[in-house]
Amino acid sequence: MSNEKLRIEALNYHEYPQPGKIKIVPTKPYATQRDLGLAYSPGVAEPCLAIAANKDDVYKYTSKGNLVAVITNGTAVLGLGDIGPEASKPVMEGKSLLFKIFADIDSIDIELDTKDVDKFIETVKIMAPTFGGINLEDIKAPEAFEIERRLKEELDIPVMHDDQHGTAIISAAALLNALEITKKKIEEVRIVISGAGAAAISCTKLYKAFGASAKNIVMIDSKGVIRSDRDNLSSEKLEFATDRKIDTLDEAMVDADVFIGLSVADLVSPEMLLSMAKDPIVFAMANPDPEIDYNLAIRTRKDIIMATGRSDFPNQVNNVLGFPFIFRGALDVRATKINEEMKMAAVKALADLTRESVPEQVNIAYGETRLAFGKDYIIPKPFDPRLISSIPIAVAKAAVASGVAKMPIKDWDKYKEELLLRSGNDNKIVRMLHNRAKLNPKKIVFAEADHLDVLKAAQIVFDEGIAIPVLLGHKETILELKKEIEFDADVLIIDPKSKETKAKRDQYATKYWENRKRSGVTYYGAQSKMRERNYYGAMMVTEGDVDGMISGYTRAYPTVAKPIFELIGKAHNVKKVATVNIMTTDRGPLFLADTAININPTSEELADIAQMTANVATTLGFEPIMAMLSYSNFGSSAHANAAKVRDAVALLHANNPSLVVDGELQSDFALNTELLQSKFPFSKLAGKKVNTLIFPNLESGNITYKLLKELHKSESIGPIMMGLSKAVHIVQLGASVNEIVNMTAITVIDVQEREKRKKNKSKAKI
Repeated sequence: MSNEKLRIEALNYHEYPQPGKIKIVPTKPYATQRDLGLAYSPGVAEPCLAIAANKDDVYKYTSKGNLVAVITNGTAVLGLGDIGPEASKPVMEGKSLLFKIFADIDSIDIELDTKDVDKFIETVKIMAPTFGGINLEDIKAPEAFEIERRLKEELDIPVMHDDQHGTAIISAAALLNALEITKKKIEEVRIVISGAGAAAISCTKLYKAFGASAKNIVMIDSKGVIRSDRDNLSSEKLEFATDRKIDTLDEAMVDADVFIGLSVADLVSPEMLLSMAKDPIVFAMANPDPEIDYNLAIRTRKDIIMATGRSDFPNQVNNVLGFPFIFRGALDVRATKINEEMKMAAVKALADLTRESVPEQVNIAYGETRLAFGKDYIIPKPFDPRLISSIPIAVAKAAVASGVAKMPIKDWDKYKEELLLRSGNDNKIVRMLHNRAKLNPKKIVFAEADHLDVLKAAQIVFDEGIAIPVLLGHKETILELKKEIEFDADVLIIDPKSKETKAKRDQYATKYWENRKRSGVTYYGAQSKMRERNYYGAMMVTEGDVDGMISGYTRAYPTVAKPIFELIGKAHNVKKVATVNIMTTDRGPLFLADTAININPTSEELADIAQMTANVATTLGFEPIMAMLSYSNFGSSAHANAAKVRDAVALLHANNPSLVVDGELQSDFALNTELLQSKFPFSKLAGKKVNTLIFPNLESGNITYKLLKELHKSESIGPIMMGLSKAVHIVQLGASVNEIVNMTAITVIDVQEREKRKKNKSKAKI
């Protein structure tokens, strides 16, 4: 994506459909006069009086306990420098968004128009009663040090300057693991720190807390090596001044074991790397361009362990692994501060988590056969679902042990369950799908590319590296629209009706006629069909000219499905094609089937639909917990409609006893874990969180997913075709750009999985 395109996209993203990235929504009923009377006057007086009598009750009756302020004065914003409080607001809103999606913490950004340290501190102190915690952000050094120190001393809620401690915590965990792999001791290694800002100072202090020796540390700022004989050193820099008679980074790197880069791009040369000790550990964390290019570094030293701040290389030092979960743990025990013990606990928990077996969901998200502790995996991945249940617990326990927790947790198992329930409130699955598709993008034909939204989706998947689009439609229209949206990439455009495609059209027509001539298709009719985009596109897939196809934006589903069924057909051993929609909900992703094809499936067909849906969920890294839905519960109705669901369950239990599936069951019982456990403790689903719903007929499935989509603004991925012999998917009429992009990612993953199965089958024969 060009810089200009990125600029326009970023501005549009922040402006539409409404300005900004966060909003406030009510958490209590407000529909009736009674509700409003409790929310405000006269009912609100009661919690006010209770809090006046006992100030700690503010945590009981208000949102304070789950509310963090992200506060800055805009003096050190990302790599943009001192751009002021207003210009820093998009970054602070972004930080608030990360708090919510990773740890379910509500957050409000506050930008203060002052560079005066005393005014800043006083302002934060005045507003502190509103919040359960304070996250300081993008404040320049050395003021940042004093601001954080004084606020920690003078407030009784957690305060953390993430620019300092976030990077320190994540990099310390990575360093401990890298030292474990290289069999080196932190007390003995020679460490070079490039940079002397807030993050560099905090990193070095934390490394010392874990045993790094001051005499083995060399810190370098823009003026060179920080030596004890240099004049005008701040107290922070003076702590790390060396007595060694060296002046440059080149000299410092000789025989160094560890390089920590928090400075500028391309500072480290291959010669410097070669001068380092055996098995060097290099964390080049300048963003977006590290102190030395990752590929150059690993070419230069085969024995290197390398980390950067980038997501496109192994070992990303990403602050999102830390701050949401540290505040989560601190808030949940009402810690009065975030102390060294809590930070060190987070480091150890991150390091330990990396050494455990990685869930298949994480392997799938990153396209790995098996992520395992080693040189290319020294720190967890941001998509790891275990972060929410590991880091907060470690932090909370450290807060309790160090005496700063005002509300210690008594039942840690129950707390872990509560944390896991918080993990379903974002669109992780969408990010996972996109990331997985990008690992091995495929050639996908867009059958309706002469429509603006379809072309926009094709542009996004091209720019993001999700797929290689082939544009099908009226060529002149596509070229005009490409110009309008500045889609200047050289991608293949095919007009099925043009003279240029006659030879290919005739080739496709011959193939189609040969396959369908005994089904009433004439050669002339076949030629006519190949002028239609869905027939032409489907033949492209059948003949291997593209890997997959997306269609459906402009036509009713049955109209698009007809040529797909004729040309693509069912996969081997599949009796019925079906569809599943993935809905992103507050409880996590829900798999819903069948949503688009089978009007009134039999019990055998329902069992097949359930099995195919389970396969989709498993492919995407989720263990299917399946409820077969009806209007009755476990035999409460003798009607044939309920009986067919019971029969389908019996078939599944007999043929696949390991599958976690049960029914027939009403939807409220399926989704309410406590209700199901209390009324039907014998069920296979008792005590489990259902994530897959199989509907008894098309009406119920289609209506439900569209209600969820419109009423709750749940993002829908689908309908995903199940049971076809090739990767072809049909979006709903008028699908949004995002929906088309998500379905393209699904199509790419579909192709990837088919290739993987084919490869495994070939290996098995060998």
